[in-house]
Amino acid sequence: MATTFVWKGNTPQGKALSGEMEAGSKEEVAGQLRKQRIKVKTIRPKPKSRWSMSFGSTVKVKDMSIFTRQFSTMINAGLPIVQCLDILSKQTENDTLRRVVTEVMLDVEGGNTLAAAMGRHKNVFSELYSNMVDAGESGGILDIILSRLAVYLEKADALQRKIKSAMTYPAIVGFVATGATIFMLMFVITVFAKMFSDFGGTLPAPTRFVMGISVFLRGYWWALAAGITAFIILFKRVQKHPRGRYHLDRLLLNAPVLGNVVRKGSVARFTRTLGTLVGSGVPILQGLDITGRTAGNKVIEEAIIKTRHSISQGDTISEPLKECGVFPPMVVQMIAVGEQTGALDEMLSKIADFYDDEVDTAVEQLTSVIEPIMIVVMGIVVGGMLVAMYLPMFKMAQVMGG
Repeated sequence: MATTFVWKGNTPQGKALSGEMEAGSKEEVAGQLRKQRIKVKTIRPKPKSRWSMSFGSTVKVKDMSIFTRQFSTMINAGLPIVQCLDILSKQTENDTLRRVVTEVMLDVEGGNTLAAAMGRHKNVFSELYSNMVDAGESGGILDIILSRLAVYLEKADALQRKIKSAMTYPAIVGFVATGATIFMLMFVITVFAKMFSDFGGTLPAPTRFVMGISVFLRGYWWALAAGITAFIILFKRVQKHPRGRYHLDRLLLNAPVLGNVVRKGSVARFTRTLGTLVGSGVPILQGLDITGRTAGNKVIEEAIIKTRHSISQGDTISEPLKECGVFPPMVVQMIAVGEQTGALDEMLSKIADFYDDEVDTAVEQLTSVIEPIMIVVMGIVVGGMLVAMYLPMFKMAQVMGG
């Protein structure tokens, strides 16, 4: 298993250098640095902060798309790879990307290929990225491949933002509604409760119900907090387990309204990734292998793995995709046509473009459905509590009036 090492050293001219490198051992790091003509002073494993939490790479998709677009332009203009990397490392605003690009540049200067150098930093350059760069170097079309990668990353970033925007509104509204409800139950209802207890008499059933919830929440809030925490921990454990993740992803795909957005987003990602790989000269089996691991959905991943297995036995791509029942019939038919005409990469790109637009439509539909639902739910909850609290007042008014 690769470990991140921190190293310090000097160039032949005496300039001090330092950095980080992923490798299997200190000796491997020392060997790589010697190839780059760096005199090593110290190499040690990078310490891990006890408070740090890993949420994935600190390099955003947008940062990568800008880097790749600029890299493609420079290569197309005829600049040497090392000079391109040197310029990019100095002008990128992301600290992690700057450090990694500098290390890639030093690796390339030391005689490694660009793909191999990038492959050493899987937290920044994905397997898809390094494989496409490898295909570009081998075919002498690195600028074209980088341009395709830039388009892919730009589309992936746009798709990611669309799906996030669909989830943000209901999440915020739900959070605000829950917060308002808890505040009313814990602090507002207690004022009414004291007033009603002084009044005496039998309270209406809705009022007793709301006051009961308020008493429970004030007395056992810790139990509710503990239950929510336990649920979150259990959910995360289920999510980490392969079968648990599979069932959660299937549940998400079949969810009303939201499942439509997730399914179309997954289809767009699958077709865009595979189309980019196949169009860049990556073999179909290797392309499916990479696409499966970057699918982001366990159900889609298993369908792609089954497809890869069927193709290795001589079947077509479209047949196993049809059997898995995950992909819409139109997608399967268009892929079948792409196979028959020998233009699979173009057909996959067309499907991806179509489903990008479909995600836009699905997001709008989701927002238009969720908005009135959330308003109605908030109205019922908050309005119901207010009515329950005012019912005894109406009763008091009737008694006093009589």
